[in-house]
Amino acid sequence: EEKKQLTLKVEELERKLESTSGQNIEFLQVIAKREESIHQCQLRLEEKSRECSSLARQLEMAIEDAKRQVEQARERAASRERAAQSKVLDLETQLSRSKTELNQLHRSKEDAERRYESRLQDLRDRLEQSESTNRSMQNYVQFLKSSYDNVF
Repeated sequence: EEKKQLTLKVEELERKLESTSGQNIEFLQVIAKREESIHQCQLRLEEKSRECSSLARQLEMAIEDAKRQVEQARERAASRERAAQSKVLDLETQLSRSKTELNQLHRSKEDAERRYESRLQDLRDRLEQSESTNRSMQNYVQFLKSSYDNVF
């Protein structure tokens, strides 16, 4: 009886062992699939990491290029601004010179007009004096003519 019970227990344990062995085989297959899946995921992760590194390098290069372009644009703008300021100063200097010349020309014109007016007045006075002398001479000539006519 004991032997029978032991035999039954052994059979039951053997069934359990078989069942456990089957489960172990299934678990090993699941583990193998998961390990393969993990391996594939690691490969994809490495590929994505390489892509990210490449994209990061490209991004850094693009940022550096953009910084260079911005700096060049700033330098060009500063250069243009300096040139414009220089030109403004030159133009202001020219304007100042032109105003000075214009003022000098106005004074020269006024001086010339005063001299002209003075000269014109002198000429008028001389003309009047000349006309007066001319009238006096004509009167004298008329007087002489009359006198000679009377004498002869």
